[in-house]
Amino acid sequence: MPTDLHVTRIAHSCHLIEAGGQRLLTDPWFSVTSTYDPGEPVARSVAQLPDLDGVVITHEHYDHCDLDSLAAYRDLRVPLVVPPTVAEAARAHGFTDVRVLEPWQHTGIGDLTVTAAPGKHGVPEITYVIQGGDRTVYFGGDTLSLPELTELPGRFGHFDLALLPTNGLCIRPMNGQQVVMNATEAAELAAVLKPTLAIPHHYAFTSGWLGDRLITQSDPDPRHFADAARKLAPEVAVRLTLPGVKVAVA
Repeated sequence: MPTDLHVTRIAHSCHLIEAGGQRLLTDPWFSVTSTYDPGEPVARSVAQLPDLDGVVITHEHYDHCDLDSLAAYRDLRVPLVVPPTVAEAARAHGFTDVRVLEPWQHTGIGDLTVTAAPGKHGVPEITYVIQGGDRTVYFGGDTLSLPELTELPGRFGHFDLALLPTNGLCIRPMNGQQVVMNATEAAELAAVLKPTLAIPHHYAFTSGWLGDRLITQSDPDPRHFADAARKLAPEVAVRLTLPGVKVAVA
């Protein structure tokens, strides 16, 4: 029998991944400001989290690295896996087991192996491959598409689950520079990874009524990814998930 694998999207890119009885939280975000809003309900508070075996953080942006909220977690000894740019802040918030990875480095958390993969964003970012038992998950944070990610199947074999950003976020004051892969690019990556299941994330985000008009521009509809995947990766199952819904991966 394959190892049990479940994922619950809490909001945005924050997921609870459960593999073989171990629980890993990705890119924590639990609070809202006037310019950073997940655009959808946040399914759990920090107090409502189960006991965690670890947390992975892709980069320093608030909507992926809400350390102010996470510092209220009941056990600050929980391992935090982070890029170098997050380490100092994580320790300053009281976390005592901070593990810094560069691309292709890995660490063990219980029976899980967490490997940093390349990422590209407006600030330094890593993405993650999470392996436990016979299961492999790719967590894409909010990276752009980049050639190095095509190496993942050769390095890690079959992927059971891919969690992919899809909103193609652009920064208006930077001449519309794109900083997150869009729905078509995410579907192209799904065609490379060929996961059993692909779930889009990082699409409902809003920077507020004014911010959406002056600062950011993005695609808030995950159905565009589902449509693109049907054309570009027809062998990949796609599921659009609401916050708080627990999904079993076959």
